[in-house]
Amino acid sequence: MLVIGIAGLELGAQERDWLQNDACAGVILFKRNFASRAQVTELCAAIREAAPRPVLICVDQEGGRVQRFREGFSDLPALEGFGRLYREDPEGALRLAEEHAWLMASEIRATGLDLSFAPVVDVGHGNLAIGDRAFSEDPQVVAEFTRAYVRGMHAVGMAATLKHFPGHGTVREDTHFDTAVDPRTLDEIRAHDLVPFVAGIEAGADAVMLAHVVYPQVAPEPAGYSSRWINDILRGELGFRGVVFSDDIGMAAAFSAGGVKARVDAHLDAGCDVVLVCHPELVEESLAAVANRSLNTMALVGLLGRGALGWDGLLADARYGGAQARLAARMGQMA
Repeated sequence: MLVIGIAGLELGAQERDWLQNDACAGVILFKRNFASRAQVTELCAAIREAAPRPVLICVDQEGGRVQRFREGFSDLPALEGFGRLYREDPEGALRLAEEHAWLMASEIRATGLDLSFAPVVDVGHGNLAIGDRAFSEDPQVVAEFTRAYVRGMHAVGMAATLKHFPGHGTVREDTHFDTAVDPRTLDEIRAHDLVPFVAGIEAGADAVMLAHVVYPQVAPEPAGYSSRWINDILRGELGFRGVVFSDDIGMAAAFSAGGVKARVDAHLDAGCDVVLVCHPELVEESLAAVANRSLNTMALVGLLGRGALGWDGLLADARYGGAQARLAARMGQMA
């Protein structure tokens, strides 16, 4: 029910206690949790040892400015470069994006994590939070890349998470810091921002992460705690049957729901399966908020990795060096 953030490079005593709580479904790691490849591998092992049940360990390893693990990992370009390459070589760009996904997922699995929250399938509108994280400003092009990226992640056995539903839209604001309101109608959003999500769902994406954007012509509250968006549109109209994640409830745009308990309740009541609590200072109150709820303990089973791939195995795989070389060779063209 909750995926939590931890403070540092090692587990503290309080964090070990949190992992004992039945409502703690997993841990999300950030740059603050990374010093080296060996260290973060040990941290993952410690998390699994501390939890009395299988837990999901995840990260945002998109590439570009959102790449939490760097030293010892491939330098992954931002997704926007693939869109530029697509204008000259569509097939080559799609193959390279699929290889980007394979490479990213292979390294994350080798380190002992289950999941990178990827791909970003927001259509590029110049949103401050998204920027070069988007493949393209053309929804049909983003849809093509979405299919390719899901294939690449699935080839490694990693679940794919489409974000941020239903798209960050035409808003300029960064929801980490500000409220964002998109005034468009549902039909306008269907014809544009929802196109890549439809493609990703058809490609077998396993999870969706919600946006903290308000679309007042569709629902009065942000999509992340809107039953209209989650149950009526995502699950009903689009037929999605996978896991629904909130975005981080520590982001400013989530504050409209109220305090920590109110935020947790609002997201779960609206239909989210899992709430992200990325800030450690919010975890204690969030765990207390779900103390009397029934637990959907099966929600994340399909997202768990099938055992760590291990770096020795990855380095011995001829595909690994080839993927790094091909991506590095094209990065100049993508800049």
